[in-house]
Amino acid sequence: MKKIIAILLAALMLLPLFAACAGKTPEETTPAPEETTAAPAETETVPTEEPVTVRLGALKGATSIGLVKLLSDAEEKKAQNDYAFQMAAAADELTPLLLKGEMDILVVPSNLGSVLYNKTSGGVRFLAVSTLGVLYLTESGGETVKTWSDLKGKTVYSTGKGTTPEYAFKYLLSQNGLDPEKDLTIEWKSEPTEIVAAMKAGGDVVAVLPQPFVTVAGTQVEGLRTVFDFTAEWDKLNNGSRLVTAGIIVRAAFAEEHPDALERFLEDYRASVAYVNGNAKDAAVLVEKYGIVKAAVAEKAIPYCNIVSISGAEMLPVIKGYLNVLYEQNPASVGGKLPADDYYLAK
Repeated sequence: MKKIIAILLAALMLLPLFAACAGKTPEETTPAPEETTAAPAETETVPTEEPVTVRLGALKGATSIGLVKLLSDAEEKKAQNDYAFQMAAAADELTPLLLKGEMDILVVPSNLGSVLYNKTSGGVRFLAVSTLGVLYLTESGGETVKTWSDLKGKTVYSTGKGTTPEYAFKYLLSQNGLDPEKDLTIEWKSEPTEIVAAMKAGGDVVAVLPQPFVTVAGTQVEGLRTVFDFTAEWDKLNNGSRLVTAGIIVRAAFAEEHPDALERFLEDYRASVAYVNGNAKDAAVLVEKYGIVKAAVAEKAIPYCNIVSISGAEMLPVIKGYLNVLYEQNPASVGGKLPADDYYLAK
């Protein structure tokens, strides 16, 4: 009997413990798992323009010198676009490719874009001024020309018929009292190297040459001298414009289809111009690498090439003023009429 009573008392003493355990939830009785970091929710990807290779062309000389750092960066995959580059001695080697859609951007004589705009009913756009004045009147073998009037009866060699050199030269002649068609003979050559060869052959040769070929000729032709800097002569006229040798044009279709690539090109080009102008010695190595001129020549010539990157609203008075001067002189120089405002990508 005593054993039965002891068992009952022990059972009564365990009841509160059973009750306490029975009142706990599974979370309270099960050890908490170790804390884990939840995977971040997937975010929606913003679509961007597909990478595009920009087909780029320029003339051999100052117009291509400004591109050398861009081309070098593209080779090292440091540029913002991929570039397929083609250099030519004359603009007519490149413009047919642009018109056929086989080139996207060209660096060419500044009036040529206006001519193409009118020819294609708006098929090209002007993107930036790339080169200001690079033209010089030079003489080898004598000192017969000291003033503009001394050119009467002379034969003057020049390149660039139908583009900036022709129109700039004829404009300066007329503004200084000479008739370009009657007072002298202009003999046109296809590229500056032909003129340099004529100077090396000897005799008194008067020629319009662009940089860097003025510097090239100076290293090969003894006694070569610069008679006139066309940029300085243009500025003396105080006509409200600037001499613009070259500009950057783009196919209108490319500009509409690839606005991001176009903006990246402008950024790459600005950086390239800043590098070339600020590091002539290093840039000259690249100039030789891309077959423009020898590094020793390029280093001397770069400070006189007036390589720039003028775009947006800032370019409007520069290029419009220049085209207006050409139009007043000869409407054919800009394609018969001045281009409409949509020609200029100034935003």
